Amino acid sequence: MQRLFVALLCLNATIVCSAATPAPRRPNILFVYADDHSPKTVSCYEGAYPLARTPHIDALAKAGVRFQGAYLGSWCMPSRASLLTGHHPHAIQSMRMAGQYPGSEYDPEQCRFWPAEFRRRGYQTAQIGKWHTGTDAGWGRDWDFQIVWNRPKHPENAGSYYGRQVTDFNGRERMVEGYSTDNYTDWAVRYIRGENRDPDRPWYLWLCYGAIHGPTTPAPRHKGAYAGQKAEPPAGIFGPREGKPSYLERTQAWKPGDNGEPVFRNGNKTYSQWLQQVNECMAAVDEGVGRLIEALKASGQLSNTLVVYSSDQGFANGEHGMRQKVAPYEATYRSPLIVSMPGTIPAGQYCPHPVNAPDLVVTFFSQAGIEPPWKMHGRDITPLLLDPQNAEWDHPTLYEHTGQDYGSDVTKALSRGKEAIHSGVPYYVALRHGRYKYVRYLGAKEPDELYDIQTDPEELTNLAARPEHRAVRDRLHQLLRQELDRCDADFVRLRDPSDERNDPSGKPVALASP
Repeated sequence: MQRLFVALLCLNATIVCSAATPAPRRPNILFVYADDHSPKTVSCYEGAYPLARTPHIDALAKAGVRFQGAYLGSWCMPSRASLLTGHHPHAIQSMRMAGQYPGSEYDPEQCRFWPAEFRRRGYQTAQIGKWHTGTDAGWGRDWDFQIVWNRPKHPENAGSYYGRQVTDFNGRERMVEGYSTDNYTDWAVRYIRGENRDPDRPWYLWLCYGAIHGPTTPAPRHKGAYAGQKAEPPAGIFGPREGKPSYLERTQAWKPGDNGEPVFRNGNKTYSQWLQQVNECMAAVDEGVGRLIEALKASGQLSNTLVVYSSDQGFANGEHGMRQKVAPYEATYRSPLIVSMPGTIPAGQYCPHPVNAPDLVVTFFSQAGIEPPWKMHGRDITPLLLDPQNAEWDHPTLYEHTGQDYGSDVTKALSRGKEAIHSGVPYYVALRHGRYKYVRYLGAKEPDELYDIQTDPEELTNLAARPEHRAVRDRLHQLLRQELDRCDADFVRLRDPSDERNDPSGKPVALASP
């Protein structure tokens, strides 16, 4: 597969590349990673909330490729674990929750993080912002430079998303004041401009904003910016939900208000007030993206930096009655994904193919010209970056929800004979291929789900039990089995879809031996 850094040299060349051509400088990678927001909070996405205004992220999309979306994880920790290992959660060994939430740990011998390989192969690696994957943040092993709010290490400070944070500066702790989104941007801009790194070496920077995760606190300068503006609730906020899983009744987060507008089920905030707050909080992230791009331009690095913007997962704001993440739906799981590298990646393009977390990791290795040091579950999306509309791409996209379980613990959890559930949502595996999405729950007496995303983007009509869609369901079931086999999943043997899964009395899936 042609590497992006080779494309940078040869894309517009008028002569044939020869062995005498000097090797180009390997590209930098800037991965901007926000928290808990779906594409609906990014104004350049179709179906965005009317209150969404993200001019700087929109400009990034105009300069590169805007993907239909990405399925990176069901909640904060597994999303990050996949992006550090190139594996789906079911294959990440030794990662586990431990101690007071969000305490967690892992064995770095069993659970290696790939930035260490980039360091070994000449890259400088840096991580700034939220850390949510074990108390060991990996400074000196995986990262050359690191400023992180280590939530697992400091559970007493883990709720301070926007205020005072216990922050590790290359392993040394100190309390930091100020608005966290702005702090993270300041530190990242300084790094891009040359502080704390060798100017002669390429770099990888993973910038992890905590916004717009709850409590979703806007910066003081943005608070009240959308006051008084109305937001239309999504279809399906109250149902009915015929043919959909029963757990949606338990995760219902909204109730009708006195004036007919939905309000929090456990509070009085209206839907419009909540959307105002969400988009006010998003404004500082958008401004941060603008500052990062300006720093790249000012330092002469923009044309040699792969810029990736995404979020750890989506977040439903009324869709399916929810106000949370985790569930398999577009609103709760899908992240925005925008990739730019002027002169190499075409500008202003849309890619209809979604990708997952392991795909991004494999692509980072590809563009850096480095072979992954272990088997990874992703596919190199370089063809989609170079020709997003016409590249041959018929690969399905696998994603999953295994709660707080990882590796062999997933099999153990499912083999206990009890329903495995996290944040009110049973464990599941899901697959996107073309216009369709297929969801299969693991060990729970819930129906399969099948949606035509093209005609039903809000996923209001479950097609799984309809005879006219039997062939589609069977095909996606087989693709799902193949992807699970390819990705080393030993936690479940899926039965033929002709079973009684779509009957409420259907039996749980057959489990592999733990």
